[in-house]
Amino acid sequence: MPAPQTPAADNTEPPEPFDRNNREQIIKDYVPLVKFVAHRIASRLPSHVELDDLINSGILGLMDAIEKFEPARNIKFKTYAELRIKGAILDGLRDLDWVPRSLRRKKKDIEGAYHSLEQQMGRAATDEEVAVHLGIPLEELHKNLDELKGVTLGTFVEVGEDGEGESLISFVPDPDAEDPHQTFQASEIKEILRTAMEVLPKKEKFVVQLYYFDELTMKEIGTLLNITESRVSQLHTKAMLRLRGKLLEQQIRG
Repeated sequence: MPAPQTPAADNTEPPEPFDRNNREQIIKDYVPLVKFVAHRIASRLPSHVELDDLINSGILGLMDAIEKFEPARNIKFKTYAELRIKGAILDGLRDLDWVPRSLRRKKKDIEGAYHSLEQQMGRAATDEEVAVHLGIPLEELHKNLDELKGVTLGTFVEVGEDGEGESLISFVPDPDAEDPHQTFQASEIKEILRTAMEVLPKKEKFVVQLYYFDELTMKEIGTLLNITESRVSQLHTKAMLRLRGKLLEQQIRG
């Protein structure tokens, strides 16, 4: 699958008041949003993962959003739908189990190297130091990081050992939940992530901030930082590997 071009986000809102019986029209209006989210995720996955599979999962998420949306909650449908679409696509990826065991091993080794070195030195490890620690050439480390760009997709999603455990996202309030305590909990999780980000080198920190908190695309970040989209992806991968180790160190179990 060639690298997909991320389409422009669709700003269409459903007819007001929200009419669940107008399901077909709402789906038609929001298919561009599904494609936008799917393309954004696909840009960080290996080429053998089919974009159509992501879109199909996203459509299921959209249908779930239409079924469960409650206008009285005072939240925009587009905001609610995007959460459901993203969640459905990530769930679909987990079901596919598309990551080869050899790639999981590389991820674990590199992640462990970053964590071990940074604990010893009290600062961010350089690529050269990680390569020496692993006993591989620097070029091989960079090649491995490129291969891992999709595997790190779940770093903010799951922080258990070897990908086991619940997801960090489960700490963020479900749009269906009414417990006001969860709203406070969500802000706490964001603060934990921001604190963990302080260990990152400057460019990696910028990438995480712009991608996860400001929701820019990899291409937009590359333009802003005057680097290639591929380089942004590599910086993102390294940041995720560092952050995962930091979150595990703090014993956040998701």
